[in-house]
Amino acid sequence: MNESDFLDAAEAVFDRIEAAIDRSGLDIECNLNESVMELEFDDGTKIIINRHTPNRELWIAAKSGGFHYAWRDDTWRNTRDGSEFFASLGHLISQYAGESFQF
Repeated sequence: MNESDFLDAAEAVFDRIEAAIDRSGLDIECNLNESVMELEFDDGTKIIINRHTPNRELWIAAKSGGFHYAWRDDTWRNTRDGSEFFASLGHLISQYAGESFQF
């Protein structure tokens, strides 16, 4: 994946996250500042999602740790355990929001 393709793909991920949060009705503040998206929950807990262009990866930072995702097998996969980006992020959002959330 070249840099331009990566930037387009990352933008699509951010758009999908924002749309899903809007549809969910959950009280999550979603802020996007260039390459960083911040999800803030009622209790002040945050999940940070950013694109890391040099490695062509998406990164998630949460209380439970940091996670890196690369484009593999037509989806974003965790570089360590192979888990899928949206499934993992959905689980984190559910955990921090205290309510069920899925993409």
